[in-house]
Amino acid sequence: MELEQLDRNTENWQGGWQGSLQLEFALVDDRTQLIHNQSKAPLRVQKSFYPEGTAVCHTAILHTAGGIVGGDRLSTQIDLQSQTHVLITTATAAKIYRSKALEANQTIQIQLDRGACLEWLPQETIVFDGANYRQNLQIELADHACWMGWEVTRFGRSASGERFLSGNWRSHTEVWQHGKPLWLDRQSLKGGSDLINSPHGLAGYAVVGSFALVGRDVSDELIDRVRQLWREKCEAGEYLGEAGVTTLMSGVLCRYRGNSSLEARQWFMDVWHLLRLFYINRPACIPRIWQM
Repeated sequence: MELEQLDRNTENWQGGWQGSLQLEFALVDDRTQLIHNQSKAPLRVQKSFYPEGTAVCHTAILHTAGGIVGGDRLSTQIDLQSQTHVLITTATAAKIYRSKALEANQTIQIQLDRGACLEWLPQETIVFDGANYRQNLQIELADHACWMGWEVTRFGRSASGERFLSGNWRSHTEVWQHGKPLWLDRQSLKGGSDLINSPHGLAGYAVVGSFALVGRDVSDELIDRVRQLWREKCEAGEYLGEAGVTTLMSGVLCRYRGNSSLEARQWFMDVWHLLRLFYINRPACIPRIWQM
């Protein structure tokens, strides 16, 4: 396994994982349970946990190969039956390795039935210099369903001085309800492009992030409270990046850009806690795997 991993991390790797994951959750005796789990390497899920009672199922997705390289094709299908509540995260940060030419592709399709709630909280994605990666995330909401999710991306291993000078990154997110788009978000960045330093792009920062709640009406007062969370930390000198908050069609969107994925996640966690209390009447519950 270690020799295989070394080969996959080089630009001469010509193979590619064809991994898949299918998960289905249902409410059984007032307990949200994973009733269907079909996986193909390198994707799998760890044991579910219930740190806040049986109504909310916490699950972590694991990528056993350690990183994504050119030629990989990963697909995930997640279905939540009516009235279920699931929190999904990832076991570790995702690493997208460099590739000479082949594109790595990840497709995630999520179906939420009536009254279901999914909290999609993956750990950060690190896009190495020279990586060629595309992610497509599509969510379909039934009536009264709700999706909360974030994405935090670091371009280049900036802690060691690496920048994203070559390669290509694309991330497309779509949330639909009864054939109507509630949020369409298409982002892309070419390594070494002017957008890296442009005020309309990264503005010289290495980390960007988005957090969205879709499927609920959001008042102006709540938007102001979300913005105040950021202002308070900035005034205290705790945050050094930049952020913005806006309303969506049936939702709210927060953006971040800066140099700290920890700062991005901490702000998103503050927002998550606020929105969770407001809409679900539950405080934020940190996934167990983050504490390991």
